[in-house]
Amino acid sequence: MNSKIMGYARVSSQEQNLDRQILALQQYVPKDNILCDKQSGKDLNRPSYQALKSPLGLRAGDTLYVTSLDRLSRNKQDIKNEIQWFEDHGIRLKV
Repeated sequence: MNSKIMGYARVSSQEQNLDRQILALQQYVPKDNILCDKQSGKDLNRPSYQALKSPLGLRAGDTLYVTSLDRLSRNKQDIKNEIQWFEDHGIRLKV
């Protein structure tokens, strides 16, 4: 089974543009493998982000690229918890 390389981009509002993050991620990730949310990072309840963590999403051996840790969350404890979740599930996180 092949491992997947995925990317995740997030901006806080519908008016903001994802293009800069997507361009940066495309250096490492095929464009079709980049999931995006236009939603605040105040919590983790974002559709694309939750899809990555769902049973159909990332698996052990997969890699997730983000342009910076604050794309995961704005909350430091949430970021720590997410890093631990990826580690526990054997998923590489590249920033």
